[in-house]
Amino acid sequence: MSRWCAFLTPDDPAEQVRAVGGDPVSVTGRYALGLLDGPGIASYPCTVGELTAVGEVTLFNAAQLRARLGTDAPPDCADAELLLHCYARLGLDGIAAADGMFALAIADGDDLVLIRDHVGTRTLFHARAGKGWAASTSLRALHRWPSLRTGLHLPAVRSFLTFAYLPGTETLLRGIHEVLPGRCVRLHGDGSMTEETYWEPVEVEDNRSAADHALELRELLEDAVARRLPAGEPVGVLLSGGIDSSLVTALAAKLHDQRVRSYSISFGGTTPNELAYSGLVATHCNTEHRVLTVPGETVASRLAETVSLLDCPVGDPLTVPNLMLAEAVAADGIRVVLNGEGGDPVFGGPKNLPMLIFELSRDDPSPDARALAYLDSYRKCYSDLPVLLSPDVLTALAEAPPLTDLLSPYLRQGRMTSLLNQLLHTNLRTKGAHHILTKVERLTAASGSEGRAPLFDRAVIDHAFRVPGRFKLAGTSEKWILKQAVRDLLPATIVDRPKSGMRVPVQQWLSGPLRDLGHDLLLGSSARARGLFRADTIRSWLRGDGALLPRQGGKLWLVLSLELWLRSFEVGP
Repeated sequence: MSRWCAFLTPDDPAEQVRAVGGDPVSVTGRYALGLLDGPGIASYPCTVGELTAVGEVTLFNAAQLRARLGTDAPPDCADAELLLHCYARLGLDGIAAADGMFALAIADGDDLVLIRDHVGTRTLFHARAGKGWAASTSLRALHRWPSLRTGLHLPAVRSFLTFAYLPGTETLLRGIHEVLPGRCVRLHGDGSMTEETYWEPVEVEDNRSAADHALELRELLEDAVARRLPAGEPVGVLLSGGIDSSLVTALAAKLHDQRVRSYSISFGGTTPNELAYSGLVATHCNTEHRVLTVPGETVASRLAETVSLLDCPVGDPLTVPNLMLAEAVAADGIRVVLNGEGGDPVFGGPKNLPMLIFELSRDDPSPDARALAYLDSYRKCYSDLPVLLSPDVLTALAEAPPLTDLLSPYLRQGRMTSLLNQLLHTNLRTKGAHHILTKVERLTAASGSEGRAPLFDRAVIDHAFRVPGRFKLAGTSEKWILKQAVRDLLPATIVDRPKSGMRVPVQQWLSGPLRDLGHDLLLGSSARARGLFRADTIRSWLRGDGALLPRQGGKLWLVLSLELWLRSFEVGP
């Protein structure tokens, strides 16, 4: 289990690898590729012709790629080497033809080439200092690079408090940037860089009937699940009881030649849950079902550890439960666990309805107006920033680019012409890539298993942007075409019920087992020295002042997650 780093520098590149805690495993001229301790699947570098690469690569269509390459690729080569063969033979067309989870660095002539998978499952970062470039799948490793004089990046703080994750290329560390999904970034020896897009969803007009679209989608879903099933091994499925995880469970049970094990979460007590629905699906699909109870005391004791596993923070209160589920899966000896993530951003989940309502009444036609409404729809801390951030921070952010810059490119006429597809494209490229996928991948990897998301399959996404909007959002029925494609697999109770989501007792945790920790961290000396927040606002939120409904819980969770992450990475004032 390891991650990787890579350097392009005239200043002893092997020593740079050692400086960030890595082991140099390939050193040539100004290049050094290294492996790092930590949860990941990086292996020793591979060489094809004059190209040398290191990566974390899992391919789901390896057989098709080998058939396309013929004798150019050894029949038993590992996935990273196979992907490098695709690049060597076909360039970025070869990368676009791959379907999988990967972050790859290639020493190519005078360039260090960085490639991230189509949807952004695995993270990939780069930075420049002095005369050299550094890249890694670990943000923590780049933070340790002595040549890089980094520190807290305040615009990213504002973004995190708005979105509960970090969209785009920014990180919380100044000078370190994230490679976007579906992109190839070339770091040149002269200090410049170029970016190429090898895959982006494209809207296609396809006026076939709903039945034809549902039939094709069903075939694609079956193929996506089948290619993610581990041959000859049991498989786990994270089952919430919603349509997305239920259809993945049903398809896995139908297609796999091993027993399928399903896993659900309970928070105990009187917290509303979906256990009746997940139990119904488990019985219907004949899975070996397990319900994991997550007490608030456990969340409190493991929150700091969980936050530290994430390269970029995620303000999601399900992080600790997600980690515990992954650990339960691994403890049962299961190497691969499927999930139902992707249904909402790909097929039109609930985030789109408030945006469509806004569209009916708005009088400002600009994409920025749409982007502002999209920011408001998150209901995080965006509207609270003037009273949450300290005066010094607000002054420092006065000249920062507006947050709408992160969204407007997706919400204007261009690649996508329909509003619904623009929203889906935004959801896919922001929350999908920078919250959903990376959170699941990091937490499952930390537990020794591998999380796979069939609904984020590239072919499934391509088809979703061929389906007319009236079949994705049919009146008020969300993800209608997805439900039609799997209606015969599941009880009607599951297919037709409205989405309710996981009811997470954040407020109970913050007023119970997390109460003292929250006060100590958010009002303590370290937070005061950092000077990000107004103490009076934090105190008011901790008391629950001024709210008919206690929505401060979700906001406090964001601030607490950020503080824990900054402490873990030792980011000072």
